[in-house]
Amino acid sequence: MTGRLAAHVEASAILRLAESHSGYGMVLAKGEHDAGTILLVMLCRGVGPTLYERMPQRDGSRLFVATKKEDAENKREFSEYLTRRRHQDTDLWLIEVDIADPERFVAVINDLR
Repeated sequence: MTGRLAAHVEASAILRLAESHSGYGMVLAKGEHDAGTILLVMLCRGVGPTLYERMPQRDGSRLFVATKKEDAENKREFSEYLTRRRHQDTDLWLIEVDIADPERFVAVINDLR
């Protein structure tokens, strides 16, 4: 048995955590039930989407880090990127969270690991 939560359990926990921090979230795409990769699209009051995904750290942990931000001049490119990622990995979960302080929220998620 590994120390990793099943993807559907972690997705549910992220949504509930968002609600407990006065935000909200929704699953944009469901991936593989147990082992799917989770990507987070974080917004602050409906604007400024930033993509967070787990990246390996030197200590062996895998923390959510910002990997892509929406370009205000080319908003379409961000959504096209998400669509490409989804087509490349159909096991991928895509979760959108709208919260007042996205960076702090991601830090809370990372601290739970």
